[in-house]
Amino acid sequence: MAAGTIRYWAAAKAAAGVAEEPYAAENLAEALDAVRERHPGELERVLRRCSFLVDGAPVGTRRHETVRLAEGGTVEVLPPFAGG
Repeated sequence: MAAGTIRYWAAAKAAAGVAEEPYAAENLAEALDAVRERHPGELERVLRRCSFLVDGAPVGTRRHETVRLAEGGTVEVLPPFAGG
């Protein structure tokens, strides 16, 4: 199991109520499942519209179960931005 940081931006940050928090997971799906458990409600809705960067690389359409997380890595949670 890898440990790292999840960073929330814009609407995801507002829904989570924090700018960042730690993760402990093997892959992105596990990390996001833990996030949903910690922050039920609005963040779950926001996550459905987000894109994700893992250590600076876009996840794109890859299944989250296949995106391995690295020790000391970073997951960026990016909701759609107005005008971006």
